[in-house]
Amino acid sequence: MKTFQDYLVESARTYDYRIKIVGDTPNNFIKELTSKFDQFDPVSVSSPKTTPIQKQPADFPGFPNESVTFFDVSFTYPAIEPQIKQLAQLLGVDPNRVIMPTQKYDESNETIAKDIEDQNKDLLADTDFPAPDKAQKAASKDYATGPYDHAVLKNAYRSDFTVAGGKTPVPETTNDLPMGTKSPMSTIKRPARPLTGRNPRG
Repeated sequence: MKTFQDYLVESARTYDYRIKIVGDTPNNFIKELTSKFDQFDPVSVSSPKTTPIQKQPADFPGFPNESVTFFDVSFTYPAIEPQIKQLAQLLGVDPNRVIMPTQKYDESNETIAKDIEDQNKDLLADTDFPAPDKAQKAASKDYATGPYDHAVLKNAYRSDFTVAGGKTPVPETTNDLPMGTKSPMSTIKRPARPLTGRNPRG
């Protein structure tokens, strides 16, 4: 039969975090930082691990080409990230280089990133696309010869259609009217000039 103390131990909740620091840290920084966790009543603190140098660390977009050191902690009392950043700053580390997500959140992000990487692996080599049909091959051949060698541009396709009821006669325009070759002024007869002293004969 379980004692009351056993039930208390089983029902006790812990707050699990993962502390991450990007870049190099001063000597004994991790040891000095963990020594200041007494206010949170730590249950466990894992050994730190360091990743290889990454071109773009996922959690630190402003710090390219850096490695990331991380370790897991479990507290009896909850902590917030600004508190851990402040402790790191007191030990001489830029607080922008420190984050503290929960372990479950960080592990879920790692799982998602791995799933995306697995899905995109060999994406071009292992496609599920069907083989091109005859029309697709013809189109590919047509467009592979260059933009000025298409059948449409060569006027290979015609649009001569017969309309129901016969063809519509071509309308006449002013260009179709007969053109006159004689000036209308040439048919006008001038009247005789009046008799004057200058022109006695009219």
